Amino acid sequence: MQKEENKIQAVIQINDLKKSFGTNEVLRNFNLQLNEGENIVVLGKSGSGKSVLIKCIIGLIKPDSGSIKVFGEEVTDLSHDNLDKMRVKVGFLFQSNALYDSMTVRENLEFPLRRHWVQKGKENVNDLIIEALKNVGLAETIDMMPSELSGGMRKRIALARTLILKPKIILYDEPTSGLDPITGKEISRLMLDIQKKYNTSSIIISHDMNCVKITANRIILLIDGTCYASGTYDELKKSSDSKIKQFFD
Repeated sequence: MQKEENKIQAVIQINDLKKSFGTNEVLRNFNLQLNEGENIVVLGKSGSGKSVLIKCIIGLIKPDSGSIKVFGEEVTDLSHDNLDKMRVKVGFLFQSNALYDSMTVRENLEFPLRRHWVQKGKENVNDLIIEALKNVGLAETIDMMPSELSGGMRKRIALARTLILKPKIILYDEPTSGLDPITGKEISRLMLDIQKKYNTSSIIISHDMNCVKITANRIILLIDGTCYASGTYDELKKSSDSKIKQFFD
């Protein structure tokens, strides 16, 4: 008798999500399941609702209807305090990096520990900062200012800050935007290394097809507010559907 296969563990489950702004229906019966240890890339045209989707997941925007469960908890039902606790488990890499220019790299990485009231000794905080910087290959920048770093280095520091709370889920908003192709590939491979090392689950918003090809276990096409298609890079690239082909030509 064969052993029973391990059940797939969903860390984010979105069902029939709807969100409109006036007469603009941005998300329409949108569905998505992110499984443990999986990277999903959400592809869509500018203004298609990708950023709105991510903001709904972390509770910055309230949907009109539908369900968003993160680790089995309904996001729209969470109190402010419980929403903050949930966000500790969900890292967010901003497109702009959102580093504080007046703070050193060390101070930027300390900030989320203070923001989420993480009780750590001074020595332990330093260990966490060094570990996070080593994960992105920039331990030597600990006392530098963001203005002293290249665009690729700032992106890595932003990722280190995301990692310092050891999130189970990471949401990436255009992680290679504004970077040259070589640096973009380096960041994409780093995202893959982090997934393998920590078994993180990620939703990645990206227009960079090199990033998509490197990082995606599965791709979801957000078209007309819906999950229009889902599959691997190779599966979708072979599609004859013109709406799908436009992203891969």
